[in-house]
Amino acid sequence: MQFIHLHTHSHFSLMRGTASLESLCRRVLKLGMDTVALTDTNGVYGLIFFLQIADELGLSPIIGTEILTPGARAVLLVKNSEGYASLCRILTRRHLEADFNLAGALLRESRGLVILSDSPNLLKELEGREDLYVELMAGRPNRSLLDFSRQHKIPPVATNGVFFLEPQEHHFHTLLRAIDLNTKLSRLPLEEIVPPGAWLTSPEEMEARFPHVPEALENTLSIAEKCRFRGNFGSVISPGFNGLDSTGMMTLLRRKSYAGARNRYGGITGPVRKRLEYELAIIEKKGFASVFLIVDDIVRQAPRTCGRGSAAASIVSYSLGITHVDPIRHDLYFDRFLNPGRKDPPDIDVDFPWDERDDILDYVFQRYGSQHSAMVANHVGFRPRAAVRELAKVYGLPDGEIKQVTDRLLHLWSWGGQRVEDVVQSHPLFRGLTLNPPWPEILGWANRLLGTPRHLSVHCGGVVITSRPLDEYVPLEKAPKGVRIVQWEKDQTEDSGLVKVDLLGNRSLAVIRDALDAIRRNTGEIIEYENLNPLDDAAAQDLIRRGDTLGVFYIESPAMRQLQKKTNRGDYEHLVIHSSIIRPAANQYINAYVRRLHGESYDPLHPILEQVLNETYGIMVYQEDVSRIAVEMGGFSPEDGDGLRKTLSKKRNARKLAAYSEQFVKGARKKNVSGEVIEKVWSMILSFGGYSFCKPHSASYALVSFKSAYLRAHHPAEFMAAVISNRGGYYSTFAYISEARRMGLTVLPPDINASVKVFVGRERQLRVGLMQLKGLKVSAMEELLEERSKAGPFRSFEDLMHRVPMDPGDMRILIKAGCLDSISRGRSRAELMWQLEAGKKRKDTVQAELSLFEEKVIRVPHLGSYDLKSKLLHEVEILGFPLSMHPLTLFRETWENLGAIPASRMHDYIGREVSMIGWWVTNKMVYTRQEEPMAFISFEDTSALYETIFFPDIYRRYCSRFTPVRPYLLRGVVEDDLGALTLHVQSLSFLGNRVGKKQVLNAG
Repeated sequence: MQFIHLHTHSHFSLMRGTASLESLCRRVLKLGMDTVALTDTNGVYGLIFFLQIADELGLSPIIGTEILTPGARAVLLVKNSEGYASLCRILTRRHLEADFNLAGALLRESRGLVILSDSPNLLKELEGREDLYVELMAGRPNRSLLDFSRQHKIPPVATNGVFFLEPQEHHFHTLLRAIDLNTKLSRLPLEEIVPPGAWLTSPEEMEARFPHVPEALENTLSIAEKCRFRGNFGSVISPGFNGLDSTGMMTLLRRKSYAGARNRYGGITGPVRKRLEYELAIIEKKGFASVFLIVDDIVRQAPRTCGRGSAAASIVSYSLGITHVDPIRHDLYFDRFLNPGRKDPPDIDVDFPWDERDDILDYVFQRYGSQHSAMVANHVGFRPRAAVRELAKVYGLPDGEIKQVTDRLLHLWSWGGQRVEDVVQSHPLFRGLTLNPPWPEILGWANRLLGTPRHLSVHCGGVVITSRPLDEYVPLEKAPKGVRIVQWEKDQTEDSGLVKVDLLGNRSLAVIRDALDAIRRNTGEIIEYENLNPLDDAAAQDLIRRGDTLGVFYIESPAMRQLQKKTNRGDYEHLVIHSSIIRPAANQYINAYVRRLHGESYDPLHPILEQVLNETYGIMVYQEDVSRIAVEMGGFSPEDGDGLRKTLSKKRNARKLAAYSEQFVKGARKKNVSGEVIEKVWSMILSFGGYSFCKPHSASYALVSFKSAYLRAHHPAEFMAAVISNRGGYYSTFAYISEARRMGLTVLPPDINASVKVFVGRERQLRVGLMQLKGLKVSAMEELLEERSKAGPFRSFEDLMHRVPMDPGDMRILIKAGCLDSISRGRSRAELMWQLEAGKKRKDTVQAELSLFEEKVIRVPHLGSYDLKSKLLHEVEILGFPLSMHPLTLFRETWENLGAIPASRMHDYIGREVSMIGWWVTNKMVYTRQEEPMAFISFEDTSALYETIFFPDIYRRYCSRFTPVRPYLLRGVVEDDLGALTLHVQSLSFLGNRVGKKQVLNAG
C-alpha cells in the first residue's frame, strides 16, 4: 500500500517547522514517495520556491496550508484555481480580521478545497461539504475521532503532522518554540510543542501506525489525485491602468513616449524613432504597457527621482522621465531589460528622497486602493549574533554571560562562510574566553538556526499592484508597522508573475535637494535638479579623479576612493565602469583592469570577446556581459542569455547551469571556437556568479554621483550640511565634520539664536544643528524654534527661561553643548550651570518660580570656565564627538616627539617604515582564501584620511584593541598599490585614554 504526506511543514511554518524546502523535498524522494503536500502554518510563505524545487527534482507538489485558530484547526489543500483563490482569501482574513472565524470562512468559500481537520466542532459545522475529511494524526489519541468519522460518515485520512525530517530534530523544534515564546526550555508548556513522532515517516512506517484503518491511508492517494493544481505562476499578471484596455494603454504610452522624447532630444531623430518603435513593439507584444504607465504616474508625484536598474536602458523609460540617462548616447543594452522572449514583467526601480518616500507610498495605496496594492515582504532569518543570543536565553544563561559572547560577535564584520562554533573557537577576539557547557551545544544549534525564517518585515521598497483583488493571487497580512504586505519576498513575488515596482528611499537625493534649496536661499542661484547634468564639469571630475569624495553618493567608501586614485580617471564613462567593477562579482579583476587602463597590453581569448568587452579592457564588469558573450559566442537567443545571467545569481542552479554549459559549448563550436577557449570563457562566466550591476544601473548611479560631486566642488558648505543633516553617508558625523575642516570650512558650534534643527552651510561656514544634541527633547527643540520665530532672538539666559518653560535636563544639554554662550553675558558655562541648579532649589513656591532667574534674586559666584578636558567631555557626551578641536590636537607634542608623519605626506615615505597617529573612522573585516581574518581600517589625523591594512598575523595580535573614539599610534610601511597609498600596519598602541563619558583624555 502506498501513502502520501498531506500535512507537512517546512521552516516556513515560522518558528515551528525545522526543514528547508529543498531538504524536505529530497527526503520525500529518498523515502520512495513522488508526491507531497506543503501545508505551512497560516501561510504559503515558501510556495513558489516549493513549486520550483519540486519541478527541479521531479516531485509532484500539492499546494496547501494549515490554518490555526483558537479552538479549531484545519488543513486546506488546493484542487483548482478557484480553490487557490479561496485559500488566499481565507488566509488573508485569518491575518487581517480580529474576529476571524474558521468555520464561517470555510462555509463562505471552500469550493476547490479539500479540508482535513481533527476539530469535531468544526467538522460538525462543515458537515455535508464536499471533500471534507477527519484527520487522524499518528501518535495522537484517534479513537474518538475514528468513531466520529464513522458516525457522521465523514471519511478519515491519515497524516503525521510533519514538522521535522528525522526524530533527532524534535529538540530543534522545541528550541524554536521556546525562542518564539521568549521562555526558557525548562518553562516551555508541553502543549506548545508537537509530539516527538512528528517526523517525515516512510509509507511503511505509516502502514505500521494505521493497520486498523487502511482506508485512511488509501484516502491520501485519492486526495492527491484531486489536488494536481500547479497554478499558472510565472505568467505576468497585468496591473491595468485607469480601466483602459490593452489598445488604449498602448495608445496612451505611445503618445506619452513621443512627447517625452521630443522634450529630451529636442525632436525625433532617426535613431530615436527607431529605438522607440523597437521598444514599443516589444512592450505591446508582451502586454507591459500598464507597468510603464503606472510608474510614470508615480514618478510624476515627485520632482527628484533616480530611476535605476536595467530600466535605465530603455528609451521609453528615459522619455517618460522614469530614468535620466540617455540610453542611445551611452550605448545601454536594452535586451537586459526587455527582450521578445522574456516572460517575467519588467523590473523598474525608482529612488526618491528618503523623507518623501512614505508620501509616495501613501499616494500609491490611495490611488490604486488597499484591495489592489500592498508591499512586498522580507523574510527575516536568524543571523549569527541573534541566533547565539536567543539560544543562550532559552538555555537560561544570565545576560552578562551572553553579552560576553555576543559583544564579540558584534565586532565580526564578515564570517567567511565558517560555522559559528568554528569562528568562536578560532577567532582571536575570543582568545582567553572560557566557554563551558552548555555553550558548545548552543553554538552547534546556532549554526543550524542560521537563515531559518523568523518573521516577516516590510521590503525596503517593493510594491505590488493588480487590477483584480490582490488576495486572489497571494495572501496578505499586516507587518508590525501596520503596512499590508504579501506573504512572499521579492524573488517569489517576481517569479509568481505579479508586477513588482521598487519605490526606494535614497538619502543622497535628499542631500542634493537640500543643498540646491540652500544655494537658492543663500545666493539666489536657481539650479533645477532635472537640469543639473554636470558630466563635463572640470571641478567635479577632478574631485572624482582624486578620490576626494567623502559625502559623494556611492563613491565615498574607502574601496571606491582607492579605486579612483588607482585609475586617476574622473570622467563619467570610467565612473560607470568603476561603479560596477567594485561589486563582488567583478572586484577580483580590479588590479588587472587598472593595469590595462594604464597601458598594459593584453590578448583577448577570442575576437568575439574583444568586441563585447572592448570598453572595459577585456574584463567582464556588467551583468549583461554574461548575456552578450552567451549570445555572441554561444549562439544564445537574448532570452536564453538573460536566463543564464539569472541562473548564475541563484543558489539552486546546478541542473540549469549544466544545460546552459552544454548549449554554450555546442553554439561556440558552430562558430569554430576552439575547445580550449570555450573552456576558459565558460570558466570566466562562472566566476562572475556574484553580485554585480548592469551598465544602466551603474550609469544611473554615476549620474547621481556627478551631481553630488558638482555640489561638493562648487558649494561645499551647503553640500556638507545636507550630507550630515540627512544622516545618509558611509561615515560618522564626526568624520564629515573633520572633512569639512580639511575642505577649509569653519565649523561653528550650536547656538540658541543661530542654529536651526538641521546643519546649515553658508559661504565657508558650517553651523551645527540642534538635531545633533543627544537627549534634547524634540518638543523642547520645536518650542525653542517656534518662540524664536515669533518673538525674535533670545537676549539672555533669563530671557530664554522666561519665554520658554523648559525641563532642567534640556537646559543642561544646551549649556554643555555651548548653545547659550552667545547669550551668557560673560558668564561661563559652569556659572550658567550653577545658576540653573540654584534656581531649581528655589523653585518651591510660586513667587520663587516667578523670580527664578532674576539676577537680583540669584547672585552667581565667579566660578571660571570649565577646563579643556571637561569641555571636550561635555561635547562628546552631548554631540557625540569633540567639536572645539580635533582630539588629536591634544597629542601634537607627543606625536612630534615620536616623529610621526602626517597622513598628507605619506607619498614622501613610500616603501619606508613610519609612525603615524590616527583617529578611527571606519573598518571592514574580511577573510582570506585560507579563512584567516584580516582588516582594512580607515584612520584620520588632522591633515588627511588614510587607509591601513592589518594582515592576519597583525590582526590576530591587535584586534582586541580595536575600538572607536580613541587616538592610536601606528607603525608600519607605506605601500603604493597602483597609485593608492596604504599603511601596512606592523604594530598598534593607544596614544591616550578613550574619549567619552566619565573617561579622560591623556596627552602624556
